[in-house]
Amino acid sequence: MISKLRIIGGEWRSRQIVFEDAPGLRPTPARVRETLFNWLQADIANSCCLDLFAGSGALGFEAASRGARQVLQVENNPKSCQMLRENSTVLRATQIAVVQMDVALFIQQCQEKFDVIFLDPPFGQGLVEPICQQLQSAGLVATYGKIYLETERKLSLQGLPDNWLQLKDKVAGEVRYSLYQNRK
Repeated sequence: MISKLRIIGGEWRSRQIVFEDAPGLRPTPARVRETLFNWLQADIANSCCLDLFAGSGALGFEAASRGARQVLQVENNPKSCQMLRENSTVLRATQIAVVQMDVALFIQQCQEKFDVIFLDPPFGQGLVEPICQQLQSAGLVATYGKIYLETERKLSLQGLPDNWLQLKDKVAGEVRYSLYQNRK
């Protein structure tokens, strides 16, 4: 089944993106995206962003709409990747690239640094802490780069990299969303 969501700010404000419903796919709600991009307001313009477990692409498209120089969306689901590419074409989003690959494998192979990383993995699979440690050890987070985490409300985040400073933390329903900064 095809669903739609609306971009809430920037160049593509009020434009819709379409996505295929898939098991475990939870597009970030509009009010959470609005809060997140208020937090990131000074950081998005001309930034290099990485959207891991991109799914619907809501976070990556929102970042591009608000002036990100480059957005790399990584998603393993072939149908989701097809929809991400179609949305990029419709929006003429030349700053967005889509990579169909397992996130852990992508992190091992990537050589770039990113100013902002969006991490919204499937719930209940124990992926958050290992992926965060992998991001840090691979050097993908720029110095003073920001990392957005969207997790289950009750998840205890004890195993994050020591040099990540929590800047923000909120709860909406059963979702916890947090913003961290790499201090080195």
